[in-house]
Amino acid sequence: MRILGVDPGLRACGYGAIEKNASSLTLIEAGIVTTNSTQNISERLNEIYTSFLELIKEIKPEVLVLEKIYAHWRHPATAFLLGQARGVICLLCAQNNIILREYLPTRIKKAIVGRGHAGKLQVKKMIEGLLKIKNTAYAFDVSDALALAVAYAQINKSLIRPEA
Repeated sequence: MRILGVDPGLRACGYGAIEKNASSLTLIEAGIVTTNSTQNISERLNEIYTSFLELIKEIKPEVLVLEKIYAHWRHPATAFLLGQARGVICLLCAQNNIILREYLPTRIKKAIVGRGHAGKLQVKKMIEGLLKIKNTAYAFDVSDALALAVAYAQINKSLIRPEA
């Protein structure tokens, strides 16, 4: 089963794709899709859309995993912008018949580290170990996306095919 984790943002969207078989997890690809802050919102969302459409066609995930949205009351505009990028990803799931799953950040951390309040560095180190990643010079956007994909695999350990 191919699982794509996405950490959406308007400036940078981290992504990480893994292959899950009966006994192992294998890293397929990971990276960041960035947009130019000098462009207007519609151009930036279109960049996210076209980049992820190409990625989906290349990777062919069966499941895409997002973090459930959290909006801090002090930063409503940030949540609004994040929601727009996230909406583009959700639309791509519907258009490409990909199962969409969402988890709370604490659920993801618990599945990866064993504690729901683990730090980003702890999660990154655990992802590096689980996926045998040697190059640790990637951004937290990437490790967060990989954590989403791995968390889905950990939560659904007995599944070789996605849950209905």
